[in-house]
Amino acid sequence: MTDHESTDRPTAIEFGLDTFGDVTQTPEGGAISQAQVIRNVVEEGVLADQVGLSFFGVGEHHREDFAVSAPDVVLAAIAARTTNIHLGSAVTVLSSDDPVRVYQRFATLDAVSNGRAEVILGRGSFTESFPLFGYDLSDYETLFEEKLELFAALRAEKPVTWSGSTRASLTDQAVFPTTESGSLRTWVGVGGSPESVVRTARYGLPMMLAIIGGSPVRFAPYVDLYRRALTQFEQPFDAVGMHSPGYVAATDEDARNEFFSHYQGMHARIGASRGWPPLTRLQFDAEASVEGALYVGSPETVAQKMARNIEALGVSRFDLKYGAGTLSHERMMTNIELYGTQVVPRVKELLAESAAVRLAG
Repeated sequence: MTDHESTDRPTAIEFGLDTFGDVTQTPEGGAISQAQVIRNVVEEGVLADQVGLSFFGVGEHHREDFAVSAPDVVLAAIAARTTNIHLGSAVTVLSSDDPVRVYQRFATLDAVSNGRAEVILGRGSFTESFPLFGYDLSDYETLFEEKLELFAALRAEKPVTWSGSTRASLTDQAVFPTTESGSLRTWVGVGGSPESVVRTARYGLPMMLAIIGGSPVRFAPYVDLYRRALTQFEQPFDAVGMHSPGYVAATDEDARNEFFSHYQGMHARIGASRGWPPLTRLQFDAEASVEGALYVGSPETVAQKMARNIEALGVSRFDLKYGAGTLSHERMMTNIELYGTQVVPRVKELLAESAAVRLAG
């Protein structure tokens, strides 16, 4: 038995959705304004609440192909029209922001949502925010390390004394507003580096694994490392989540055919600046297979794959990144509905059946 399969494994699994606010098209391929995309994201968040999901996350970007640069504002609009769903970033680029302002904004979101706010902190997969806000990319590591240290101190919601090289020092400084629960639920997004895993454990924060390519099972050693590091730092066990792209349609063939061109286009657009080769249909189908990182298929296919990887990694939350590139709002709404009403209930059934088998054995 590995560490992530130990008896302290969480039994309740949360299911969420993430969006980066990709600038989409109409079903006929027509252009949509960034403003309309933002309004569509609000509608998607409202539907996520209606179908009973646990979490809705909105990413932060500062580029033409993504509409959302202020997730907390969009999330506040969703909060006003929802009741139960938790709302957070996916992710907040802490390196190019100010930890005090981030805490204040999400504590405010926590207030207007009656305690439903979360934040996922990360360094981001794009670097546009660094020159935009006057930061030097040569300070990439130092910026995140120092700002995460300050943010972790702010979570205690007591006067903070802190000094570093990336912002002004604080001396016995109180920060407002505070949350009614006494702290803001804070995750750290991790792409797979051991250093990031250990750093997350050092602060005793839950870890969100971004699994966007290859076999999800290859991340099992990072879950084990996280648990070992928590023990070493004398931190209590906290949640581990996973975030992966996917799309649900009536059949496997429909899902793959409807999703592929949009995913391929997004891959080409981002890959042009990163030296990626073009994505072939064969490669896409491999990622959508049992062994890959894409959850694309019928409700039963996606549910089976989710249950398998949730168990393999021992995670307590699964967030589906439900859109890609120019995939239309209408198809994303169908994706959300199928995910919430068919996939998630089926995953819960599969996990319950597996647990019963383990107990019987």
